[in-house]
Amino acid sequence: MSTDTSTPVRGVRGFARRHSLGVAAAISAVALGLVFAVVGGVVPETALPRAPAAVVDAIPTLNAVVSLAALATILGGVRAARGRDYEAHRRFMLATTALFAAFLVMYLYRIALVGTTEFGGPAAVERFVYLPLLGVHIVLAIVCVPLVAYVLTLAATRPLGDLFDTAHARVGRIAASLWFVSFALGVVVYALLYHVY
Repeated sequence: MSTDTSTPVRGVRGFARRHSLGVAAAISAVALGLVFAVVGGVVPETALPRAPAAVVDAIPTLNAVVSLAALATILGGVRAARGRDYEAHRRFMLATTALFAAFLVMYLYRIALVGTTEFGGPAAVERFVYLPLLGVHIVLAIVCVPLVAYVLTLAATRPLGDLFDTAHARVGRIAASLWFVSFALGVVVYALLYHVY
């Protein structure tokens, strides 16, 4: 990653520009720490406001819809970048980030209130299909956090012309691919949990 020293940028943006990797690592650590705290039961259910049961029950379906929308925005962002329409690319990827944040908030809220959903299908399907798919989905979602935080930090702290001198495109391609697969697997996991079995 190169740093443009011809145009000094001060303040928080300047700091983030000079230390993009460290800022992305800090954002990732905080985000993943929050996820693991909620999933690990560190955040007590009583610390959260209780939505009506119908809302809590609807979260998995809402998250499946969010995931499908994110698949579309990722594809749109990739297509825009390939067509050198960088403004559309920015809008699509910011939309994907917002969708991911919405997914995560709803998912963690439901986990904190009711815990995980048990798989209702046959043990063989659970062992050889459901759990491997769920595992890959979770690992990719975790891996995507620092990658996405890094490319967003690069994009937020530099003008477009300077991004070409960074790892934004290379890391972004990897992040988008993994993000796409993670969202797609999330939809498959949802279908297995709530519709197939």
